Amino acid sequence: MAKSGVFLVGLMLLQCWVAMAEAENFKYKDPKQPLNVRIKDLMDRMTLEEKIGQMVQIDRSVASSQVMKKYYIGSVVSGGGSVPKPKASAEDWIHMVNDFQKGALSTRLGIPMIYGIDAVHGHNNVYNATIFPHNIGLGATRDPKLARKIGEATALEVRATGIQYTFAPCIAVCRDPRWGRCYESYSEDHKVVQAMTEIIPGLQGEIPANSTKGVPYVAGKNKVAACAKHYVGDGGTTKGINENNTMISRHGLLSIHMPAYYNSIIKGVASVMVSYSSWNGVKMHANHNLVTDFLKNTLRFRGFVISDWEGIDRITTPPHANYSYSIYAGITAGIDMVMVPYKYTEFIDGLTTQVKNNLIPMSRIDDAVRRILRVKFIMGLFENPLADNSLANQLGSQEHRDLAREAVRKSLVLLKNGENADEPLLPLPKKAKKILVAGSHADNLGYQCGGWTIGWQGLSGNNLTKGTTILSAIKKTVDKDTVVVYMENPSLEYVKSNNFSYAIVVVGETPYAETNGDSMNLTISGKGADTINNVCGGVKCVTVIISGRPVVIQPYVDVIEALVAAWLPGTEGHGVTDVLFGDYGFSGKLPRTWFKTVDQLPMNVGDPHYDPLYPFGFGLETKPHKAH
Repeated sequence: MAKSGVFLVGLMLLQCWVAMAEAENFKYKDPKQPLNVRIKDLMDRMTLEEKIGQMVQIDRSVASSQVMKKYYIGSVVSGGGSVPKPKASAEDWIHMVNDFQKGALSTRLGIPMIYGIDAVHGHNNVYNATIFPHNIGLGATRDPKLARKIGEATALEVRATGIQYTFAPCIAVCRDPRWGRCYESYSEDHKVVQAMTEIIPGLQGEIPANSTKGVPYVAGKNKVAACAKHYVGDGGTTKGINENNTMISRHGLLSIHMPAYYNSIIKGVASVMVSYSSWNGVKMHANHNLVTDFLKNTLRFRGFVISDWEGIDRITTPPHANYSYSIYAGITAGIDMVMVPYKYTEFIDGLTTQVKNNLIPMSRIDDAVRRILRVKFIMGLFENPLADNSLANQLGSQEHRDLAREAVRKSLVLLKNGENADEPLLPLPKKAKKILVAGSHADNLGYQCGGWTIGWQGLSGNNLTKGTTILSAIKKTVDKDTVVVYMENPSLEYVKSNNFSYAIVVVGETPYAETNGDSMNLTISGKGADTINNVCGGVKCVTVIISGRPVVIQPYVDVIEALVAAWLPGTEGHGVTDVLFGDYGFSGKLPRTWFKTVDQLPMNVGDPHYDPLYPFGFGLETKPHKAH
């Protein structure tokens, strides 16, 4: 008995020693190993099933730790408005993300998942986050350093909720304001868009000097992986119709829509999202020439290429009509990670079958997985897969709100100031007997923030999240003895008979996102036109336009004394009053041409028929009051 007991103990020790030796040989778990050694070691251990799992991104609504474990899921996404619960706290988000992560870590190889969200103007899906101006407003600042700071702040707020990946920045070059995503574009001019890619080192960290060009870089757990989107030509579709066809020569595509991708890749962007749109009739999600030959091989991009939401489904018309073809076309085009929010088993089964039947080569799967793992290793996800509460205080912090307020100030473009330069209306006096504030957008935080805010399409009202409306900012800014009267849509008689010192009218577009924002008439919404005519017809007025793009304003310009383009400023309404009342001067410049009539569209700077109401780059300036 004694001998067999010793033998058993010896055997157990031997097994223990073998297990330890094997663990030590798991080079992929050793952060001291070179990146390529870790990737190769892990991939050599992976089954086809585990590899295909890495290529799948599912929505949080169908995710669970069990699903993560069973299907080896590589990534989870929050679609617009897809949240753990209404008004979820940072802790609620962390708990959910960590639950999915624990499922991923409990698999045989313990490969961590990466969680992605559209933090496109701050962490905009999350209650109490700082909402920055949308990209069109940032384009008006012409301030790349500011964009970088916004990237840094956004990264901290995203990490505050345990999330490691954002689908930003959108580096579309919007060539037609009728496009419903125009506000997601910094400018009609690719040079402005290129300059604003400085948000990428803000989100991801400054790329080390000796870094190989095209290799992604994310500087640890206070930074997030970024995503340049939508590759390529999304802002050039015919009549600005979303997801439509961009008809342009290869030279035009490379000189207008491609340049910002060069900058993004040089700055180490972790991922590139493919556009729903087509180029000369070929769907980008099926374009091998542009995705593999150009992006991966010519530009030497080493991060991963991700599809848009159900993007491969839309390769066919109608979507999902021939899914096996969609899988084949999308994967062979060079898409590495596929956003299949809901029907992920159908995708996994379809792709597995095509690989086993040699329709899709194993080398294509390995390329995809290598790229996804490269990003996960580089960003330290294997060392720090789980989030804690240490950054929770960053969500909506005062420092970030102050930065957003600065961004609002710098984004406002002054288009008109008095009938002539000698008699400007702005800056307005804080001390006045009685002033009128009017318009549907003066006291509506949701309208101020626009689409992609809490809900995908945006919301109306003041209880969607925390922030300051323009009306409340006005009340806090004017002299304590100044009476502020707010009436959304007063009559001309009322305005004339009330002896107001001056009026501030705030009107514009109601929120929208993507296709819902496509507009052929570009008019301001509701009774906006009536409000302008009634108020400005009765008293000196400044009109502030809240919109995602230039809108029809020419019919009212003569009756308006001063005109301000405020874009979609976000939660910090004080940024608007900072310049209206002269604490700071106006400095913004138009990031896009302001047309006279929609019949002129598309019309961009440099076009032969260029005849704008206000040209690209236009913007009057004011001096701040001396006291500041």
